Amino acid sequence: MTIEPRVLGDDPLPAPWTSGPPRTWLLRIDDRPQPYAHTLDAQEQARAAAFARENLRTRYVASHLALRRLLGAYLGMEPGAVELTREPCPGCGGPHGRPAAVGARFHFNLSHAGDLAFIAFADTPVGADVEREQPAEVAAEVARMLHPDERAELAALAAAELPVAFARCWTRKEAYLKGLGTGLSESPTKTYVGTARTPSPPPGWTLTDIEVDHGYAAAIAVATG
Repeated sequence: MTIEPRVLGDDPLPAPWTSGPPRTWLLRIDDRPQPYAHTLDAQEQARAAAFARENLRTRYVASHLALRRLLGAYLGMEPGAVELTREPCPGCGGPHGRPAAVGARFHFNLSHAGDLAFIAFADTPVGADVEREQPAEVAAEVARMLHPDERAELAALAAAELPVAFARCWTRKEAYLKGLGTGLSESPTKTYVGTARTPSPPPGWTLTDIEVDHGYAAAIAVATG
């Protein structure tokens, strides 16, 4: 399956949600601060205020404003009127599982890295992840957190191939764990998603690599039912 993300700002906002294939959106973030007091909720505003670095605050605010614009369009309401919540965690039942919008007939997930924000929507639970490619030495270090078969695949590669293959694997894994609702509270060593060009989805899920900007990797995981 090929999924090409729409670019927020270039394409018009979508019509209210109708069932169909997953939709993905890409936002390229600049460093211009945006007003957010009348759009983000109290929890989002508190988190934005907690960032010590202005550029991190700007990127957080931009990605959450983009998410609310899209949620508002799909729900047919103003972005600031969207009520965000969390589903129960599948591991402990606590209120820190997948993000959700009250009253929505769809699921969504947000990820941001560097100057990109990546947002996915689907009829069934969905996880999204975008990451910057890391130098070979960083990829080799973090690869120790992966499934044993994934570690072996990466160890067999030349150093020049390692950043791309590791980024492919990591975004698939994070997307799956976010879609599952556990995030990294579940060990990345547990589930195999593969490092090759073709993903290896866990049972009950699809995994799709999404082509984004050079130097980044992205993926979505969508529950099949």
